Amino acid sequence: MKKIWKWIPALLVMGVIFWFSSQPDDKLPNFNWADVIVKKSGHMIEYGILAFSYWYALGMDKKKRWLAWLFAILYALTDEYHQSFVSGRHPSLLDVFIFDNLGALISMWLTTRYIKRKRPDRIA
Repeated sequence: MKKIWKWIPALLVMGVIFWFSSQPDDKLPNFNWADVIVKKSGHMIEYGILAFSYWYALGMDKKKRWLAWLFAILYALTDEYHQSFVSGRHPSLLDVFIFDNLGALISMWLTTRYIKRKRPDRIA
């Protein structure tokens, strides 16, 4: 039962991403000149958090880091497909393979570095 509860953060993050992706283009804020920077940074942050949440659910096992990353990328693909049905939105593989991917990879890297520093015996 404890293992099931570990998936709650990942499910919540997935829900938040789904909600943001469900917003029509005209309901999204426009940040003028910084629009691309803010939105692409958002992709990186949300998929970094999602990858970490998956890894947490998988028990932070060093052998499962790449599985957490893969889950994040697969969810990103489904999210882009979902956006194709939302008014004014369109799917972008560039978002998945650049921004979502970078966010997930950076999250895994930073978490691994942190764990290695705090508990060197935990992760190789």
